[in-house]
Amino acid sequence: MIAVPFFFLIFGLMEVCILFIMSTVLEHSINEASRDIRTGQVHNSGTFDQAAFRQSICDQLFDMLECNSNLHIDVQKIDNFASAGMSSPLDADGNFDDSQMSYDPGQREEIISVRVFYEWSLMTPILSKPLENMSGHKHLIQTSAVFRNEPY
Repeated sequence: MIAVPFFFLIFGLMEVCILFIMSTVLEHSINEASRDIRTGQVHNSGTFDQAAFRQSICDQLFDMLECNSNLHIDVQKIDNFASAGMSSPLDADGNFDDSQMSYDPGQREEIISVRVFYEWSLMTPILSKPLENMSGHKHLIQTSAVFRNEPY
């Protein structure tokens, strides 16, 4: 009688903990990969395009998250820090809308917004219903970094 609620609690807690760990790993990867944009290595190398930036993020994921179609990257030049848009990339049905994603690392001393999204498939079907924020029993993990490029 006590075992059923106990295991519900344990599995729900595990789902939240795993989600937190994956969010932290994604946060680390965006901070490390964004350094290449911020310091001007993107512009100085001449070969650091969107695919190379994506690979830079994937290299920092420690194989904990798959670097596949679930990973979405948005790099935009913005006018000021206050205009760093944090709008949701989900449509009304809870599906990811890639039409808002772009790659513009800007130039020296410009303000850049880097957002990374990952569609995480939830593991426990009933217990994780409150964590579901996308269609298809998924949770959208998102992280962002806003910075001014250095005067390289």
